[in-house]
Amino acid sequence: MDIRDLTAGDLEAVLDNRRRAFGPVPEGDLESWREGMLAQLPQGRCLGVFDGPRLVASARIGEFRQWWHGRPVSMGGVGGVAVMPEERGRGVGGMLMRAVIERCAELGHSTSVLFPATTPIYRGVGYEHAGGHYVATLSAEALRGLGAPGEPVKLRRLGPDDAPEVMAIVERVYAAGRASGPICWNEQVWRHWLGEKDDLIYGTDDGFVIYRWDGDDIDVDNLVAGSEATARALWSLVGTASSVAKSVRACIAPDDPMLWMLRERSREDWRHIRWMLRLIDVPAAVAGRGFPAGVALDTLLTVDDPERPANSGTWRLRVEGGEGALTRAAGGEGPRLSIGALSALYAGVPAVVLRRSGLMTGGDPGADEALESAFAGTAYMVDYF
Repeated sequence: MDIRDLTAGDLEAVLDNRRRAFGPVPEGDLESWREGMLAQLPQGRCLGVFDGPRLVASARIGEFRQWWHGRPVSMGGVGGVAVMPEERGRGVGGMLMRAVIERCAELGHSTSVLFPATTPIYRGVGYEHAGGHYVATLSAEALRGLGAPGEPVKLRRLGPDDAPEVMAIVERVYAAGRASGPICWNEQVWRHWLGEKDDLIYGTDDGFVIYRWDGDDIDVDNLVAGSEATARALWSLVGTASSVAKSVRACIAPDDPMLWMLRERSREDWRHIRWMLRLIDVPAAVAGRGFPAGVALDTLLTVDDPERPANSGTWRLRVEGGEGALTRAAGGEGPRLSIGALSALYAGVPAVVLRRSGLMTGGDPGADEALESAFAGTAYMVDYF
């Protein structure tokens, strides 16, 4: 079997593969699916496994910026991983994912994220569970009551030409909030989202909301707010639908400030989808990440990455002044982690959890608290790809 870049001539086979793996693409989504694939093909972001001329597996790599403690890191978002049913169990998926990892490196991504349909295949090539996509079901009437007293925040409708402004808002708000996990799409994708005819999109200088009707309820895709006043204005705008809608399903962080603004909060209904992270270039991922300004750390880490040997070996990790750096250690050995365990630590999974699950061994357990303080955070995403 061979692995090569997909071409426009392969799209019908990719579509058939996707139909057999996940079900058919809805008729109304076919055009945007083709447009997205055609945009990614020239960038080397779509890979296929072929048995002779026949496509047996495929995957694509999206281009994202993902925030880690308020700093953006280049991330390859892996989606559409599909293996023909008759080819499963032959190692095709692992072969494809190893090629995806190498392509992420070639594209300059220091990390990679995916939403797994199953864990073993991805864990086998170094991905590990790291964060969640959280959807809360809220009362529309409760949101309506969040409007701030005094001078109202002026909101306006947004469209495709506002994509650069929306991206700048995301940049500022995620940086100021020391966010870990959320992503930003490129301008082309933002223009597409902001042009969706069924979406209701409003914004102001430091925030925006994208929401839509779903039957008699409301779905909030994204709400970013850089201040209390803007958060109240945007959430109460969504809540004005309460004369019809009883419930609002919202993609939010598990510690979204809005949850502390609600007058009544005794019970909540959450849906939670896990995502997995893999560090592609370990030194670059650490250098790009933000760290707590008050944490200072100087320790050794021993990493094992069979798929990318350049990540393996003993490293000296230094964190100071909100920045981190990994350099090769001349000697010694610190806690030993697989690349998956290091990826989980990077995402804020506590060191004590990694030890108790057998994913981190050796070193001085007394130093674990400082290590997990450096990487502390609740990793979340409001987007699903």
